[in-house]
Amino acid sequence: MEQKIQEKTTYTLEIKNLKTQFFTSKGVVPAVDDVTIEIPKGKIIGVVGESGCGKSMTAMSVMQLLRHPGKIVDGSIKLDGKELIGISAKEMRNIRGNEISMIFQEPMTSLNPVYTVGHQVREAILLHQNLSKQEAKDKVIDIFRQVGIPEPEKRYNSYPHQLSGGLRQRVMIGMAMVCEPKLLIADEPTTALDVTIEAQILNLMKKLRDEHGTSILLITHNMGVVAEVCDYVYVMYAGKVMEEAETFELFEHTSHPYTQGLLKSIPQLNLSADRLYSIRGIVPNLLHLPKGCSFCTRCDYADERCKVNRPEHYSVGNEHKVRCFRCERGQTASE
Repeated sequence: MEQKIQEKTTYTLEIKNLKTQFFTSKGVVPAVDDVTIEIPKGKIIGVVGESGCGKSMTAMSVMQLLRHPGKIVDGSIKLDGKELIGISAKEMRNIRGNEISMIFQEPMTSLNPVYTVGHQVREAILLHQNLSKQEAKDKVIDIFRQVGIPEPEKRYNSYPHQLSGGLRQRVMIGMAMVCEPKLLIADEPTTALDVTIEAQILNLMKKLRDEHGTSILLITHNMGVVAEVCDYVYVMYAGKVMEEAETFELFEHTSHPYTQGLLKSIPQLNLSADRLYSIRGIVPNLLHLPKGCSFCTRCDYADERCKVNRPEHYSVGNEHKVRCFRCERGQTASE
């Protein structure tokens, strides 16, 4: 019992049974449906899935940046044991950017085009730390140097449009890291970047984890990125976590049919172009989800039970859980 209690204290972020819904004129949209995610200190945790599966909405719930008519209706979000749901807007502003930082998908739209990048990062420091403007500027230049921006003194006075996509993303990472947060949320940080820059950004994130002990929640649809940097992976579909495991375990013993489909969809050099795999069907409308398993309309193994009942999480190994009836007795879904 004492060992379990000790393990819990090592988590930077604990999301428990989170439910985020959008109350629209057409009905209630369960964007995040009973999601539990744990992020240990100094680890990179991946959340993967197709567009619209609830990855970004989970992150926005943590940051409490939901727009009307979105609302957290149930669950718990704890940062170092402190409950975030229900705290005041002022308390959350102090946490946001200081203890939790987020890198958004598109750096060009995330940066203000009328201010220099140095000015924007400096403002983040002045907002959260008791430093003079010159001290804040020196810190910005230092963080630019740490994230690999060449000629940081010169780039300090550059506008976003004067920087490449890779440099803008480095600025965003620098802005997120400048206050040395406990948790960094990276939402598709390598989208639209070429593979060389992508590799540099991923190496930078690993460096930040190793040197600063920062916990990272990496949201992506790219299974290759997951394999490269993540310690543990959550696979989401239609607002739910369908499978979770340590990265090596997930790739070696893929159990959920959806995860198997995602991995099969990755192009391989030894296969001809006419043999590319895709998961049949489309992601269901969250307003009209199937009565049973949300993946049953696209699953090759679905039977009548899947169409009527919703599966729970079943354990198929050490820290490996799968939301699939075929895994009820511990076997993988393909067995």
